[in-house]
Amino acid sequence: MNVREKYRRFVCALLAFGVLSLALCGAAVFQDADQSGSDGTSVTADQSAGSENTASLRQVEGSADDTENAARVIGTGSVSAAGRKQVYVGGTPIGIYLETDGVYVVDTGTITARDGSSCCPSENIVQSGDYILAVDGEEVNTKEELIACLSECGGNSVVLDVDRQGEQISLKITPVLDSDGDYRAGIWVRNDTQGIGTLTWVDEEGYFGALGHGISDVDTAGLLEIETGTLYSAEVVSIVKGEAGTPGELSGIIHYSGNCQIGIIEENEENGIFGRVTGFSLAIEDETLTETALKSEVEKGAAVIRCTVDGTCREYEIEIKEVRTNSGDINKGMVIEVTDPELLALTGGIVQGMSGSPILQNGRLVGAVTHVFVNDPTKGYGIFIEDMII
Repeated sequence: MNVREKYRRFVCALLAFGVLSLALCGAAVFQDADQSGSDGTSVTADQSAGSENTASLRQVEGSADDTENAARVIGTGSVSAAGRKQVYVGGTPIGIYLETDGVYVVDTGTITARDGSSCCPSENIVQSGDYILAVDGEEVNTKEELIACLSECGGNSVVLDVDRQGEQISLKITPVLDSDGDYRAGIWVRNDTQGIGTLTWVDEEGYFGALGHGISDVDTAGLLEIETGTLYSAEVVSIVKGEAGTPGELSGIIHYSGNCQIGIIEENEENGIFGRVTGFSLAIEDETLTETALKSEVEKGAAVIRCTVDGTCREYEIEIKEVRTNSGDINKGMVIEVTDPELLALTGGIVQGMSGSPILQNGRLVGAVTHVFVNDPTKGYGIFIEDMII
């Protein structure tokens, strides 16, 4: 074999090796895509199981009848080990008071006019979830201001400036004189909400996070757009124990006096409520900084939740049954089960008002309680702390 023939065979061998390498890379890419599809199927199957359980998943809320610093960004991006934070762990009950950005529309309804007829002046015009910002150009922030503007219309049409899913539109309605002699539009509204939940964390800059999920309207289930909000100290006074099919709850008293203010709520997001602490000593009992964990560090097995159900902020044993790093729902990253006999005896498991209770494992803050399984209150969901704080 001459030198030219040897060279030709050498080049052919290199080409064959290159083709084989590309084929193997392609197979690896398809394998990864297939695994991703399996994860998606798993999420769908879990959601289906929930619906078969007669709508058995419910947020553990204490809401109605239920930034400026670059160091804190609310979101769901991942964080490196080097960026892991040190925070003060909560577990204390908090009273929540929120005012919406505008007057929130719950629904429209029928009113009885002065002539005895029934009508709904706003039907198919105003929608549930709208925020009424102004009437004939006059800004309104409370339902009382809205009522006052309508009462002065004299039976003439008025123009409502409305925020509908982030888009500002104008709507014309004609209020009707009712049997009491007042002009009404047949709109059910609210401009504030209040309730009890649990504080999750406070960082060294004085920011806090709580609940692990956003506060939604009790009637429309829409996430409330807030103008302002305040955290107050709260006290649990009674417990309704959870049973299969009936979620329990913590009932308490919110202390609204000025010296009982814990913080200012600045954001109501899908992954919790956030703001600045004004009363650190009211918010945090254990002034020890604790490291937060990455999703990849959360394991199945023993853990604890920190909460206050009997007047004392303490830790109770739980087990992390499932770690769902690819869950399609940010608030359902972990499946947890209460195993502590004392907590089971007190509450039956997870109850409303415990939302935001910190979850700790291996000395790190890994997440917060968010939901209860209504048909099995010993179990529920938790959000990863990585999805709640960056």
